[in-house]
Amino acid sequence: MNGMSQAESVESQFGPRAASYLTSSVHAQGEDLAHFAAMLAEDGAGARVLDLGCGGGHMSFAAAPFVREVVAYDLSPEMLSVVAHAAGDRGFGNLLTEQGEAEALPFEDQSFDWVVSRFSAHHWADWRAGLREAHRVMRPGGRGVFIDVVSPGPGILDTYLQTVEVLRDTSHVRDYSAGEWEVALAESGFMTQATRRHRLRMDFASWIARMRTPDVMANAIRALQAAVADPVRRHFAIEADGSFMIDVASFEVVRGF
Repeated sequence: MNGMSQAESVESQFGPRAASYLTSSVHAQGEDLAHFAAMLAEDGAGARVLDLGCGGGHMSFAAAPFVREVVAYDLSPEMLSVVAHAAGDRGFGNLLTEQGEAEALPFEDQSFDWVVSRFSAHHWADWRAGLREAHRVMRPGGRGVFIDVVSPGPGILDTYLQTVEVLRDTSHVRDYSAGEWEVALAESGFMTQATRRHRLRMDFASWIARMRTPDVMANAIRALQAAVADPVRRHFAIEADGSFMIDVASFEVVRGF
């Protein structure tokens, strides 16, 4: 046993890989980013935005041209350093960085107009605590966007997804289903206004390389892919080289007054 906490596991996994997440096409592009930017272009003037678990900073970069201030928040100091340098290169003087855990935000109550998170929540040790913290720091009437990989739901599909995720990245906790998200958001005090769904193709070679997954783990994923039942193969559209499709959902929420 390595004796690490979940926070330490996440940091050890992502710190050395920070630069790859800045340049990753999966993270730097997407219809979800374009839609988020359009939302802020319409309703972001003067806003203060928290990008919770910012990773390579792509939600922060999408927001910065339209708002007063963006705080890119992440557990990994190395990731934040990459984001800060990229923000400087892009001329985003309104983008700040802050380090810490999602479950214990160092911000005052009701201090943000928007709270957003993309491809981060499946790493949080206590997902519901992170959502409650997001609610706490959002002003009444504030808006949020939570984007993540979601479980397809049925056990045979869920088991496969969680297994390949943790084999590839040992800091993975869980991809929750859309139904679990909707319940947890409501219990945290949010009202969901819209849910958007899309599918995302994961190129196996770059997916593995981005995380520097050890060969023994990568080979285990390929062995599992070769052995799964047809319903799993069809849903995830597993290709001959191991590439596959995942389900992504975006939850647009507001905090009531």
